[in-house]
Amino acid sequence: MNMTDDFSKGKRGAVVKSEPGKVRITIRLDADIIDHFKQRVHQSGGGNYQTLINGALREYIQSRDRQLEKTLRRIIREELKKTG
Repeated sequence: MNMTDDFSKGKRGAVVKSEPGKVRITIRLDADIIDHFKQRVHQSGGGNYQTLINGALREYIQSRDRQLEKTLRRIIREELKKTG
């Protein structure tokens, strides 16, 4: 740092504001996971590996929700057969 630098009017916080609906966090992931998503971005010709991770997490959640719904429907059908 140069002694003439004056940060007295500096502000703390993110330099780039997050998009609406996005939350900035710090998360530790295994290096091979990050490498995988960075490789996918590189192979597709560009993009953002964080966006790919977000998409993978969303897909996982939706898959789990569909699986839960499927299981609940099966149980309800079985129970209705017992009473019918």
